[in-house]
Amino acid sequence: MGHLPKKTLEDLEFFRVTDQITDFAITPMGKSACQTLVPLPDQETLFKELHAVSEYLASFANDNRIPNHGFEDLSPAFQLLKIENSVLEITAFRNIATASLTVNTLLKFLYKFKTYYPSLYQLGSQVEVNKEIKKEIDNVIDSFGEIRDNASDSLYILRKQIQGLKGKIAQSFNKALSHYQNLDYLDDIRESVVENKRVLAVKAMHRRKVKGGIMGSSKTGSIVFIEPEATLNFSRELQNLVFEEMEEIKKILSQLTDFLRPLLGLIKSYQRYLIHIDTIFARARYAQVINGLLPIFSDHQELELKNAYHPLLYRTHKLEDKKTFPQDIHLHPKSRIVVISGPNAGGKSITLKTVGLLQLMLQSGILIPVHEKSRVCWFDSILTDIGDNQSIENHLSTYSYRLKNMKSFLRKCDDKTLFLIDEFGTGSDPELGGALAEVILEDFYERKSFGLITTHYANLKLLADEQPAMVNANMQFDDKTLEPVFKLILGEAGSSFTFEVAQKNGIPFSLINRAKKKIERGKVRFDATIARMQKERHKMAKTGKSLKEKENKFENESERLEKLNEKLKSKLVNYQELFDHNQRMIVLGNKLNDLAERFFQNNKKRPLIAEILRLVESENAKRKRKTLAQAKKDRKVKKEVAKDVSQKLVNIRKEKKKKKTTSPLPPPKALVVLKVGDKVRMLDGKSVGSIDSIEKQKAIVNYGLFTTQVSLDQLEIAN
Repeated sequence: MGHLPKKTLEDLEFFRVTDQITDFAITPMGKSACQTLVPLPDQETLFKELHAVSEYLASFANDNRIPNHGFEDLSPAFQLLKIENSVLEITAFRNIATASLTVNTLLKFLYKFKTYYPSLYQLGSQVEVNKEIKKEIDNVIDSFGEIRDNASDSLYILRKQIQGLKGKIAQSFNKALSHYQNLDYLDDIRESVVENKRVLAVKAMHRRKVKGGIMGSSKTGSIVFIEPEATLNFSRELQNLVFEEMEEIKKILSQLTDFLRPLLGLIKSYQRYLIHIDTIFARARYAQVINGLLPIFSDHQELELKNAYHPLLYRTHKLEDKKTFPQDIHLHPKSRIVVISGPNAGGKSITLKTVGLLQLMLQSGILIPVHEKSRVCWFDSILTDIGDNQSIENHLSTYSYRLKNMKSFLRKCDDKTLFLIDEFGTGSDPELGGALAEVILEDFYERKSFGLITTHYANLKLLADEQPAMVNANMQFDDKTLEPVFKLILGEAGSSFTFEVAQKNGIPFSLINRAKKKIERGKVRFDATIARMQKERHKMAKTGKSLKEKENKFENESERLEKLNEKLKSKLVNYQELFDHNQRMIVLGNKLNDLAERFFQNNKKRPLIAEILRLVESENAKRKRKTLAQAKKDRKVKKEVAKDVSQKLVNIRKEKKKKKTTSPLPPPKALVVLKVGDKVRMLDGKSVGSIDSIEKQKAIVNYGLFTTQVSLDQLEIAN
């Protein structure tokens, strides 16, 4: 993408987005980098950035959290490393060691989880892993920022000597303290510290009796502070050793600096990498706040934004607990230009800015708040003409400025351009400005550019209606309250509702009528037609919604009845099986009764046993062999069905008993003869319709949107 003019970024409030992203960066240099975010130069770089941000966003919700990337600014160290024989401060060494460790940790983590974070891993694949930097610095400087004793052999020996001298100093001082204390030469405080040295607090009258160097006296002069002679000799020797120690430390740090100097390029790459990671982190955190995501990148030139939110408006409303209305926009080769019309304050400009800002954000590597199935593409240039740009300094009127803008547009527009123009053609004579706007729009159309414009000009609405790849759209308004609904409707032009809005705001009707007479009748009729169409569409939308609700209700009811039907079928099968079983038992019982009667008459056992065996064999022949489990299951089902039937029989008997004991029923209602044209409703319903025809005790009832056949006994006269 070529360099975008600053005015385009300002028109779309892109810098407000970068300011908000900056707040999420954790390092000063990361914050500075976020401030400089701009559209990226090519698609390849863009895809890498977007996927990296998307992967970092995903890491917030899984167990594989990306390690910390915090670091201190290394730029001052870079300047010193460029100077020969320069020596870095201990703080600079520690910052470099920390940055090196941070980078190595990140690279190791991303290599381990490159399946989850392929793009993030790829970003760091060019950065060299170097463990020597941290190791060398740690060999010299400890975690508290102190030079280690073993940083060099000479330093180790010197510090051993210093430690020994400090012991001798302490020993000699304690000896002198004890000696002069016994002689009662010391004040009650006995000792003090002057210039980081222990001194004896000698009474002034005895100062000449104590050998050593005078270090000072008290304010009153009653005490003289003296360093004992033996201690003094050791202190001088200690100073020499401390000086040698400092020189050795300088030598060590100089060597360490010389070690790092050839690695300056690598250390710079570490800082660049960490800054880059910080900007990715900040963009991911911002996406988390605005519900941003990576939409589908289309192979074709098309822009399909579903449930698209203006990020600044969404975040502000979220903080204020207000609702934000999303928009659906679809630009494709067969519908490249959308002409948005309708009353002011309806959301036309916001819709325009939403599309432009989201495209800018996307091409700057920032995730956008849209539905995951939205489709986007790459635009080589994004051109905007939004707002009043009247300039006193350069003596340009609004219209002059806009004409200069159009000149720039005409020079740059092509089939990979997205243009956004608010209130196209305004600032001049409506007819003349409208005509010029029309021919410019035709030129954009012929160049196959993509764009959105907002306008009140009727000729632009007509042009959009005539061209196959151009479409009208309007911001939906409530036809009764004339309040905006903030919903973009594609496919039809919008009325400005000029006179309606004026009337609502208290302008006398007589004045409105006079205004209507002053303009061409055709324009009034055209605007009135558009307004009427909008009202009809709004009414149809409400009807459609109502029908949809009813359809869903009917579907649910149908599903419920289907389940009930299945349940009833199952019960009927079980009841039939129980009935058949009981019938078989009755037949079998009758046969056994006959055999018992015969045995009672002749008292012959052998024929009786033979008949019983024949009967048993006959019954067994009818039975199917079943497994033990199946037989057990069948017995259980039969038992449940029998129990159910038994319970229902008990309930039926109870109901019959109640009916006998209750008072007689009231006399039936007088029969009402229904005829064609009667207003009726169903006994269990509320909707009123009229009878179109009656045939065979059934009536065709017309409810306006649909007709239905209903039995006469299910209808009643509507009052």
